Amino acid sequence: MSSISRIKQLKRTIVDRHIEADNVRGFAQVLTTLAPLSALWCAAVLSAGVSYWLTAGVTLSMSVFVLRAFLLMHDCGHGSLFRTARLNKTFGFIFGVVWGMPQYVWSQHHAYHHATNGNWAKYSGPLAIVSVEKYAAMTDRQQRRYQYARNIWLGPLVGFLYVISNPHLTWLKGSIGLVAHILRRKIAEHGISIKAHAAEFKTPYWASAQEYWHMFWNNVVLLSAWVLMSWTVGPALFFAVYSVSVSLAGGAGLVLFTVQHNFEHSYASDNEGWDYVTAAIQGTSFLVLPRWLNWFTVDIAYHHVHHLSAKIPNYCLAQCHDENRDLFSDVPRIGLSDVPKALKYILWDTRHRRLISVAEYQQQKTVTPELLPS
Repeated sequence: MSSISRIKQLKRTIVDRHIEADNVRGFAQVLTTLAPLSALWCAAVLSAGVSYWLTAGVTLSMSVFVLRAFLLMHDCGHGSLFRTARLNKTFGFIFGVVWGMPQYVWSQHHAYHHATNGNWAKYSGPLAIVSVEKYAAMTDRQQRRYQYARNIWLGPLVGFLYVISNPHLTWLKGSIGLVAHILRRKIAEHGISIKAHAAEFKTPYWASAQEYWHMFWNNVVLLSAWVLMSWTVGPALFFAVYSVSVSLAGGAGLVLFTVQHNFEHSYASDNEGWDYVTAAIQGTSFLVLPRWLNWFTVDIAYHHVHHLSAKIPNYCLAQCHDENRDLFSDVPRIGLSDVPKALKYILWDTRHRRLISVAEYQQQKTVTPELLPS
């Protein structure tokens, strides 16, 4: 019997042994994230009067704690950090402010990723991977732009756009559209309530009133924090430290999540024949990281276990893996030195149901003429 078949048989037993959240361990992770982050902000302010190089070092250190805050926000979204929904929602919101993104909205989108992991017809990952057929139809210039946009060195810039720019600009743009819609409709049909007019409004930026209000309060609290910190330490220092630390953390987070699904011949199905467990084992990697880096990334490296069940708390992932090493022996392993290579797998080979690199695609063209654009 294959390991995947055995895992399917034993999945409930594997998961049930490790699914119980522990509030003490959850609070410990919160404390060991927010307390050092607060101390580093104090150090950044003090270091600015001594040496900007020292400030740069503090900012770099801050970025790994911001990344840790993001990953704890991620766990709150799965409802796995604490036992109660109230604690997960409360600290999810707090970490969403630290990270700079509405936690509830992000978690809704992330849940779709879990529900469709390995089905590249439905979810194409953070890099928006295209099939070899679509890539073949591109012009040479479009192909070069496609490759360049997925370069690992663009991580900090993408992190800035992903975390600092997009969440707030989309909320602002959507809110302006909402107000304009309500005003127009109120003038045309003044007898109908504002709430009813608002319910008619359609936008790609939120899917429900609940999502909008999470975006609203995240932005209100975050912008208030920006104003307060700018007034306290000065806008130049605050935004320099904040934007760099969050951009670095955002870039690292995107690379971290991407490489856990984009690697050599990762399982990449379409709707037909897609299998959840197969995707968790063959379409999700096990990152072999140093112990200190596993601490900062709250064991998200055990991503295959996380995709087997997102309800397993991060502090139980390693133990679950260790107890079932024989079952997880076929999970692709990736070390830090393998990350740049893994990120080259940016094309979906629909025929062989796997991810391939551009170099592999070029080789395939010589033996598969139909891949050439017409």
